[in-house]
Amino acid sequence: MVRNHPSKQFYNLLHFTFSMIHSTSAGGIVLNKKGQVIIVAQKNNTWSFPKGHLESGETALQAAEREISEESGITQLTLIKELGKYQRYKMNKEGGDDRSDLKTITLFLFTTTQEKLHPLDPQHSEARWVNKEDITKLLTHQKDKDFFESVKSQLNSN
Repeated sequence: MVRNHPSKQFYNLLHFTFSMIHSTSAGGIVLNKKGQVIIVAQKNNTWSFPKGHLESGETALQAAEREISEESGITQLTLIKELGKYQRYKMNKEGGDDRSDLKTITLFLFTTTQEKLHPLDPQHSEARWVNKEDITKLLTHQKDKDFFESVKSQLNSN
């Protein structure tokens, strides 16, 4: 029986570490007058907050506003504050982790008076207003759920 040589294991770990993409995304938790929050369907039928990669020269806030507009059709946003950052892997087609891309996600809190949702991005087929107490039932990724739970109390004052 041949065992893996320790240097082979180290090489595999090193190769995986350096082949992993570390990307930066931004988006938002958007509240309407009723206190509902927007969630969006991604191309592979997973649900998340509207968010996406920062483009060259964009700030996190600019990317968040652009992504919200593209994924939900909401353009009239009032910034309340930055809620924070968290990391998670990109989702694969089955809704699991694609460990080749570790994302650092910045989410902002916004309010809007707009009600009609109309995604402009063809990869985001649906956007919904959802009551805050139902958000974690619908979000696909556990890290999105955990982040929402950690900031939920901050939404009640807005």
